[in-house]
This record gives sequence, structure tokens and C-alpha cells, in this order.
Amino acid sequence: MVRAWTLPILLVLTGSALAFGLISEGNPGGTVAAALLLGVFLVLAVVNSPLLFPGSTGAREALRRSAVDGRPVVYWRPGCKYCIRLRIRLGRSARRLHWVNIWRDPAGAAAVRAANDGNETVPTVVVTGRPPHINPDPGWVREQLSRS
Repeated sequence: MVRAWTLPILLVLTGSALAFGLISEGNPGGTVAAALLLGVFLVLAVVNSPLLFPGSTGAREALRRSAVDGRPVVYWRPGCKYCIRLRIRLGRSARRLHWVNIWRDPAGAAAVRAANDGNETVPTVVVTGRPPHINPDPGWVREQLSRS
């Protein structure tokens, strides 16, 4: 869990240090620039934090749960803009999916490579009994979720 927060904490600290440097220069526009810069670093920290994505499970556990409840499995990785887009556009319904972080689960990374000709292209969504979908439309994922 500590590793999951390392990058966001580094982003906040870096943004704070840069903002402090701008403010300490004494330029009149430095405060505004510092606030904008800090805001950008805070957004990056949230996007790369565990706050945006539901808790990940291992690939084997996610597939087992999916076989029982029929909900899709989403393979993702931190910092992926397409994964973030999918997560945000799904809204609250994203919590009902099974999320597998391929950077934390070697079996998940292997499943993604097998579905994508050796590439780790995410998000890759797997619905039991269907071929994997790479970077699917959020509406399609919502439809699959409503069928489960």
C-alpha cells in the first residue's frame, strides 16, 4: 500500500517545492503561477493515487469473481490516460467492476499481453465467454455491467 502512495506524495512535494520557489522570488505574478503549478501537481497526484481507482485484486481472483457474478474485469495501470478516461466516464458504476493493476500483478500483465499480441495495452476489458476488448467505449462497459 505504501508503494501505491509513493508517486502521489512525490508529486505533491515537488509541486509544493516549486510553488514555494516561485513565491519566494518576490515576483507579483509569482503567487498566481505558484497556485496554478501546485494545482497541476495536485491533479497529477490524485490521478496517480489509489483514490481514483477502486482497490485492485489479482487477475486470478478477479476472473474467479467474474465467473460467479458476471461482472467485467478491467486490466489497467496507473497513469494511463485511457484508463482514467474509462474510470471517470463510468462514474459510480466503476466500483462494481473487477479492477486488476497490471503493474502489481504479473498474471494480469501476462493476460493483457496474451490478448494484445505481446503488448501491455490497457484498458483491456474481459467479459466471461467473450474475447477481450481493448480500450472499449464506456457505454459498452456499462451495458456489459447491466447484463450481469
